[in-house]
Amino acid sequence: MNNGFLLVDKPEGITSHDVVNEIRKIFSTKKVGHSGTLDPFATGLLIIGVNKGTRLLEYLQHQDKVYHVKAKLGIITDTFDITGKITEKNEFTDSEIEKLEDTIISFIGKYKQVPPMYSARKYKGKKLYELAREGKIIKMPPKEVEIYDIWNISIKDHGEFEFTCKVSSGTYIRSLIMDIGYKIGCGAVTTELRRLNVGKFSIDKAVELEKISSENLIPLLDVLDFPKVILNNEGIENVKHGRQIVVDNIIKFEDFKKDTLVSLIDNKNNLLAIAKAERNSSFINTLINQNRNERVFKLKKVFI
Repeated sequence: MNNGFLLVDKPEGITSHDVVNEIRKIFSTKKVGHSGTLDPFATGLLIIGVNKGTRLLEYLQHQDKVYHVKAKLGIITDTFDITGKITEKNEFTDSEIEKLEDTIISFIGKYKQVPPMYSARKYKGKKLYELAREGKIIKMPPKEVEIYDIWNISIKDHGEFEFTCKVSSGTYIRSLIMDIGYKIGCGAVTTELRRLNVGKFSIDKAVELEKISSENLIPLLDVLDFPKVILNNEGIENVKHGRQIVVDNIIKFEDFKKDTLVSLIDNKNNLLAIAKAERNSSFINTLINQNRNERVFKLKKVFI
């Protein structure tokens, strides 16, 4: 069975779910999922889990992201992007364009952001865009997001502008552009959006959808950044049978704090399980020195 992750360069015009369906066909499995939605008009990095990889997607969903966005002043749409229905067209002045760069930079930091009415965020179990298509407009409360940095700002003719930004998970770039437009006074709309990074993963390593094969699968362990703990044969058997891990099961371990997640692996670097540390790594050395064979990890997810 193929298990692992794919870095897909999503093309414009299809949904993230469409990508999932294509991967299901390629690998002949229903167990495929993604770690974060990209709008149909957006392109770029989409992380896909295949088979056992789907069980690790929850650990990848709250990572920082990097986007490159293109936008235009003076237009407001119901979706906050250029594919939506235009609700306003406004003139803008040279003085407004002159203050655009400073306005963009002013959004660096934390601020309260309202998600677009047309988005995949859910309200009472239903996606906002589904409700919007039914004519039910739900105004979601503002959510605090953080814009870590903005660079490569370019101001062009006719109110067009673009930049690259690094943002916290849950940030809507469409809403950011809309907020920039409101602060200027004439509104603004996203015209192009491309996701460049998700956590440590870059679009440079992504593969076009039509070129995906099993050779592109990334092993489960390579996706995680948890400290590694190598188990002996007895420890491996304990994991297989759902028994908790004690000091005598451990061959080697990296530093970790109590209550953090760790990757339990064998000596061939295969992921056996995700577990929660019940002790600091430094205290395990104390237990070893005192010959105290106590339980030190609680199993969370088993992969063998």
